[in-house]
Amino acid sequence: MTDNVWFITGAGRGLGYLLARDALRAGDRVVATSQSIDGLAESLSPPDDSLLVLPLDVTDAEAASATHDAAIETFGRIDVLVNNAGRAQLGWFETIPEEDVRRQFEINLFGAMNVARAVLPTMRRQRSGLVVTISSVNGLVSNPGGSIYSASKFALEGWMEGVAEEIAPLGIHSLIVEPGMMRTNFLDPSSARQGDLDIADYTEAVAGFRTFITEANGAQQNDPEELSALIVAEASSAEPARRLLFGADAHEWASAKCEQLATEINASNARA
Repeated sequence: MTDNVWFITGAGRGLGYLLARDALRAGDRVVATSQSIDGLAESLSPPDDSLLVLPLDVTDAEAASATHDAAIETFGRIDVLVNNAGRAQLGWFETIPEEDVRRQFEINLFGAMNVARAVLPTMRRQRSGLVVTISSVNGLVSNPGGSIYSASKFALEGWMEGVAEEIAPLGIHSLIVEPGMMRTNFLDPSSARQGDLDIADYTEAVAGFRTFITEANGAQQNDPEELSALIVAEASSAEPARRLLFGADAHEWASAKCEQLATEINASNARA
């Protein structure tokens, strides 16, 4: 047993819920946060006082700070921060209203920043901790229909890569997790939104993409239970990984992107 104290956002369902459950099973203590916490404590059903469930909208910086303070008042420290809360804004770029683009960044990027800004001072005082950032292979690779979602994840990874170097000398580790397509409810309409502006030039492509999402929902090849177990294991390691790709699809797409970049860099050097 590690007796870590976890602070998990988006713990109401999906990977966040599994991480809260598995951390509790490992003997750790958990602060499970979510916009909706109805039934969450009862569902996780910890055997003792090892669970604190709190509502949190990560886009509210003051709420993130208050939730952190409640966690410290209850458990005294935070050892593992999991920035997991997020949503997917899908669709062709021109079909997505500006307010939806901004909302994507408010949740996926600025929400993670709000929580990190609240928690990092505690980890600095401790001179220890692990910041787990749930990104996606789409934080490395962008495809048609995912440009806005990928933009938020590219930004998330760029931010955390820099922050990781800033906090490493203080004894704080960072792990970026890049899953492929997982069997969670992430593609449900409650999590994944589609652009709704009708542009004739994109009608056929958008229709095909919507069909793909509908058919993929619930049939994704990767098991989130396996990923949760991997992350919990990394959290107990003295030297956790810096990056964790998960799923054969993620490895395939990331490898292809690396090969593409190498080809383009070599071609650029040849022109210089």
